Order: sequence, then structure tokens, then C-alpha cells
Amino acid sequence: MSDYSRSPFESAKRGAGTLLSGALSALLVMVAVLGAMWIIEIFDYITPGDMDREYGILGGHPAGLMGIFTAPFMHMGFGHLIANSLPLLVLGFLAGLRGLGKFFAASLLIIVIGGVGTWFTSPNVFTVGASGLVFGYFGYVVARGLFDRHLLDIVIGIGTAIAYWSILAGVLPNQPGISWQGHLFGLIGGVIAAWVLRRSPTAKPVY
Repeated sequence: MSDYSRSPFESAKRGAGTLLSGALSALLVMVAVLGAMWIIEIFDYITPGDMDREYGILGGHPAGLMGIFTAPFMHMGFGHLIANSLPLLVLGFLAGLRGLGKFFAASLLIIVIGGVGTWFTSPNVFTVGASGLVFGYFGYVVARGLFDRHLLDIVIGIGTAIAYWSILAGVLPNQPGISWQGHLFGLIGGVIAAWVLRRSPTAKPVY
């Protein structure tokens, strides 16, 4: 039986089951990611050395490019990590709600675009933290509704924009000690990810 021959009740039931399964998977992934960040921060705290400088993005230096993939998991102390934890959990969950395949692809695009942009525009500066991902997921979730034009994504995007609009102040270069570059390019990466991963116009509707 094709999707189009199902009764509205069957389609709604199937869609609800898919959404609940995606929600659980997204939540588990984000809890695991946050758990990894906390373990890394605890390890950094109790051991000698400076993991932030070792694994962060050092702008303008070729060696600093390696930090693009590790910097989001590093933080400048527990206060920094605490500030990022809740928005990362919520926005990452919403980004992964529609499927982990697109979530991982979006995360990679955000990390690469955000990291490369930060590397180019922050010479001789170490940058660490998950805030680039936070801004990236924000941009992705909001833009996904615009590009996919799926009702659920539109509603989630509008709700996210209303709830988190104030974080956009973080892309302005007026806060010392804050990587506005990481925020800005993370946001840009999220919007680009939403465009690249948008649903094909010929795809079957998702209920």
C-alpha cells in the first residue's frame, strides 16, 4: 500500500511514531555529546597541561587548522561549558529531530564553515567552545523551516527564533573575550547546511 492510499489516521499514526523515534534518537545523541564535553572538561581540569591551546583553533596558523574539529569540544572552564550546555542540548535536539543523517551532515558543515571562518578572521587568537555549534544549530533550525516548507519545521523554526532571538547579539564584535567570529560563521554554516540539506521538491510528503 502506498503512502498516498493510507487513511488520514494511519498516516498520522505513522508520522507520530516516526517523530517520536527521531526525538528519542536526537535526545540520546545530544546527551552523549554533552557527556563527552563534560568528561573532556573534567579531564582537562584534573590533569596538567592546557588542552584548550593544544586542541583549539589558532587563527592564521596552519597548525591551528586541526583544531577546527576539536575546538567545539573544548571549553575555557566549567562556567563556559555550563553556559553552552542548555542551549546546545535544546537546539541540537531540535536540529536532530527530523533525522540523524541530516543532523550529522549539518553538524559537519557547521563545524567546518564555522571553524574555517574563525581561523581566517581571528589571527593569533585561540578559539574554543561549542557556541559556534549553538549558533549553527539555531541558524539551521530556523532556516530549515524556510527552505523545506514543511509545516512542523516552520512551526519549530518560528518557535526557536522567538525563544532564542536574543543570542543574535553574540555575532556583534562588541564583547571582549567572546568569539563573535565563531558565532557569526557558525550561524552562516547552519543556514548553508539547511539550504544544502533541504528536502527535494520531488520527495514524498512527510507526515
